[in-house]
Amino acid sequence: MRLLVLGGTEFVGRAVVEGALGRGWEVTVFHRGRHQPPAGVRSLHGDRTAPDGLAALAADGGDGWDAVVDTWSAAPRAVHEAARLLRGRAGRYAYVSSRSVYAWPWPRGGAEDAPLVEGAAADAGATDYARDKRGGELAAVGAFGAADSLLVRAGLILGPYENVGRLPWWLTRIARGGPVLAPGPRELPVQYVDVRDLAEWLLGALERGLSGPYNLVSPPGHTTMGELLQACLRVTGADAELRWTDPEPILEAGIEPWTELPVWVPPGGEMYDAVHGADVSRAVATGLVCRPVGETVADTWRWLTRIGGSAPQRPDRTRKGLDPEVEAKLLARTGNDPT
Repeated sequence: MRLLVLGGTEFVGRAVVEGALGRGWEVTVFHRGRHQPPAGVRSLHGDRTAPDGLAALAADGGDGWDAVVDTWSAAPRAVHEAARLLRGRAGRYAYVSSRSVYAWPWPRGGAEDAPLVEGAAADAGATDYARDKRGGELAAVGAFGAADSLLVRAGLILGPYENVGRLPWWLTRIARGGPVLAPGPRELPVQYVDVRDLAEWLLGALERGLSGPYNLVSPPGHTTMGELLQACLRVTGADAELRWTDPEPILEAGIEPWTELPVWVPPGGEMYDAVHGADVSRAVATGLVCRPVGETVADTWRWLTRIGGSAPQRPDRTRKGLDPEVEAKLLARTGNDPT
């Protein structure tokens, strides 16, 4: 297949490109030139936020593409303009969206027919993440139609090349050693998708001509906080102590779930049900296979050490992680034993 990836040099886009190359596909990458794409691709340069930013794509005289993958996360008009330009030059349009497009609160066990956010528009400027992603969906469907557009509503994504700061933060924190605040309960189920598993499912879906929306994250309970952090401890080989702490003192200390303690959300509330309770039966029925958490953690650590231990950070995302002083104060106050 001939694949065009809009982006393709970082995290999800890069995993899609590498997966497509592994299948023997012919891959074109349209990007700004800030990062080197994987070897073996054809590059076109342009900035979708600039006037005439799609000029190189418009002027390309090739035979077109069987499919396009777009991971855009800002103003929907960028998807709108690219999709309109590519209509008639590509067979299918896959847009990597987000489960954030569902209206809050997301119901536990919510499937693809759950209510969506209101106020999104295909040709809008940037508003907020949820409406931007929903606007991107509307733009893809508006240009390619429901039958030739694929909406990948991803949940929490982890794995090599992560530029958001969740798993890299846990790995570097545990590698630093010493007592580590481990948010409990340790058997708390968590739901995420390895970026490579997302890419493999997406590419297979394009081959099979799938269309419409799919929640794309591992089945609920794929792993637990305990298994995730133990895997981090194991691969780093660090002299660290995981000190499991109940949610109540963590929340009383004003520590923010999800951001200051990445991945973790305390059980029993709307946020936990939303983030770690999605119905993904449609994706599983169409080929989603999720690798063990230990493999995701080990491969991410291998990548992180290869690039010097400091993960790239998207400028449009807040930094994740807990201040060491806040962590030390809470551990001293709770006085729990390492395990």
